[in-house]
Amino acid sequence: MAEPQAAAQTALGLPAPTSPAETISGDNISAFRERSADPLADLTTLYDLTDRLSSAPDLAAALAGVLADGAALIGARRGMLMLSHPSTTLGLGLDHAALGALETVPTAQVLRPSGGEPTGDRFQEVAGQLGIGASYAQPLADLGSVVWFYDTPAQPTEREQRLAGLYCASAARLLAKEVERDRLQRTADALRRGLLPSGLPRPTGMALAARCIAAGLDGAGGCDWYDAISLPEGALALSVGSVTGGGADSAAAMGRLRAALRAYAVLEGEDPVAVLGDLELLLKSTEPARTATALYAYVEPGARRLSLAGAGQCPPLLVTSFGASFVETSLSAPLGMLSCWEAPGVELRADRGDVLLLYTDGLARRCGSSLHSGQARLRAAAAEAPREVRQDPERFCDYLLETCVGAKAPSPGGDDIVLLAARFD
Repeated sequence: MAEPQAAAQTALGLPAPTSPAETISGDNISAFRERSADPLADLTTLYDLTDRLSSAPDLAAALAGVLADGAALIGARRGMLMLSHPSTTLGLGLDHAALGALETVPTAQVLRPSGGEPTGDRFQEVAGQLGIGASYAQPLADLGSVVWFYDTPAQPTEREQRLAGLYCASAARLLAKEVERDRLQRTADALRRGLLPSGLPRPTGMALAARCIAAGLDGAGGCDWYDAISLPEGALALSVGSVTGGGADSAAAMGRLRAALRAYAVLEGEDPVAVLGDLELLLKSTEPARTATALYAYVEPGARRLSLAGAGQCPPLLVTSFGASFVETSLSAPLGMLSCWEAPGVELRADRGDVLLLYTDGLARRCGSSLHSGQARLRAAAAEAPREVRQDPERFCDYLLETCVGAKAPSPGGDDIVLLAARFD
């Protein structure tokens, strides 16, 4: 006789359903309580809820899912979830005032494992104000706890308590991963903020503004930067660029390249080709497995003269009263890609009121279905910007983001969005 096959394991460590059964969804989750005590249906329910929780896009969504799905399992309408690290309190069907009132109740009173009607003077007082007739709590391992509230005196059935316990045990494992991912993302974001300029210069004859909307480091194809520094004799150095690769390592590499670019700008900033050439030598020596794109501009605000060079970076836009045109600086490969890097320099003169826009390809790719179509849309948006918007670089940056991107943050897996606008007075 053939050996029976081992049952597939769910995220709960229990056998997955082996035959068709009614599953639970966002539309019919409350119908679970009406089922008969069918073990297979219970496993199907837990499997579906755990699978849905594992698909949550971030920690906030996962916490909200635990609250809502757990409430449906035991037939509650409201709830509160408390995490220890990071310290977080989230409510279901509770406004800020209600959450604040519940937070004044001693934890031991709210999180009684046995649940039931509120006990303790403070909990009874708050419960009376909020119309809470009973509560039921479950731990989330060492992460924290979750408690659900009934409007009338009630108690989950033994079956509901068992399922809620299994669900919370599984949820705790998934939440632990989300908490760690969230911690790493916060650390990476803080690192990136520290590596970008804390402020922009205010040179005579020019106004500057910049925007950087970072994508998640795990999903981004690189780490972008912008910079602006004052140079001797009233000159200004502007740059944008991107270092390939994901993760915190790319942010650290970006910081090193940006710091080196600053040093080269001070030493030989009036020659953009020399600045990028030195940067390429440094990249090959210290980051041989990486490539980078960059655009560097040496600006004399008083004379309104510019010298630019680019390395695989999107060409900047010069926005005038007559429209917007690309300044072709992308005739060379990215830094670190070829054995011998060369780039042509570009010189031009701007008029009063003109705006030079530097940006990375993350913005262009978000503007259209392809890099080329995105650049065309960006150019059209810049050309069509109202005159009063072009006069203020801050408003101009916001206008372009709203017009071309329509959102304040990249989609998951997208690239960073960086733009730097310089207006000549």
